[in-house]
Amino acid sequence: MPLPLSRRPFPILFGLAALLLSSCAQKTQPSSQSPQSSAAAGAKTLLNVSYDPTREFYQDYNAAFAKYWKGKTGQDVTIRQSHGGSGKQARSVIDGSEADVVTLGVQSDIDAIQKAGLINAGWQSKLPNDSAPYTSTVVFLVRKGNPKGIKDWPDLVKPGIGVITPNPKTSSGGRWAYLAAYGYALKTNGNNDAAARTYITQLYKNVPKLDSGARGSTETFTKNGVGDVLLAWENEAQLAVQQGAGQYEIVRPSQSILAEPPVAVVDKNVDKHGTRDVATEYLKHLYTEEGQTIAAKHFYRPRLASVAKQYASQFPNIPLFDIGLFGGWPTAQKTHFADGGVFDQIYGNQSRR
Repeated sequence: MPLPLSRRPFPILFGLAALLLSSCAQKTQPSSQSPQSSAAAGAKTLLNVSYDPTREFYQDYNAAFAKYWKGKTGQDVTIRQSHGGSGKQARSVIDGSEADVVTLGVQSDIDAIQKAGLINAGWQSKLPNDSAPYTSTVVFLVRKGNPKGIKDWPDLVKPGIGVITPNPKTSSGGRWAYLAAYGYALKTNGNNDAAARTYITQLYKNVPKLDSGARGSTETFTKNGVGDVLLAWENEAQLAVQQGAGQYEIVRPSQSILAEPPVAVVDKNVDKHGTRDVATEYLKHLYTEEGQTIAAKHFYRPRLASVAKQYASQFPNIPLFDIGLFGGWPTAQKTHFADGGVFDQIYGNQSRR
């Protein structure tokens, strides 16, 4: 005969105790993600692989963007920078540098990263102005008093003039400078390519050294005292004047080229890192009033009309032609800067030194 309930308390109590212990164990088991680790997981890090003379600009922009992003999302973001000749920087990304964004000097360098499968096709259409948030041009930096009387492109091919410019095989600044000179020769010789080649050949005979990047050429001219004139990004020339305590002057030639440095998200890397949202916003913010103002303060020509008006005195008007004179960047790259192209033909093995 079964026992009455009052006669079998032990099994019931044991079962209740087991349930209570199990419940307590579940409640007190430590979470796999503590508040501290959760906060760390929420923080983001971006790597911006950029060209040579943007160092100071992106230092300021990164701090401003981190503050903006924190206010908008509550999330911390750290932006690391890498700088060098634009072509070399593109190669570093192709070879494994895990950039989240690239802010390079010419379209062809980002095209090369796209062809390597790291950036999706159509990257130029993702942001306004073909993904070029600011512009620049090529000017001449000369020593105080302009002792050699350098005023325009023809002066660069005179005997005894030392011209400092970066290597266009590795530097976007070098490519823009080359095309500015070549374009001037085309436009003043009835679009005669033979005359332009003659001019550019004479110019590079006056180049004693080709540095791999624009900042290296600036230091060759300023710190090492080599050459009579530096073919420079406008922003780099203005920075040299600002820091040079009266040692240098800018000469703006009669015409030059519209330089449009582009930017892009590196799709394969942001998907791997989980940083697509912040990387995309990082580049979009370059187009805002804050981003454009920081660019202008660092001597880049802003796209935003209100900021351009505010800084108009900083950027004198120069007649500018664009890359369309050369058929666009793919054609210019293939014709002039690919192995065996015009630059190799006129400069030969010296381009490798």
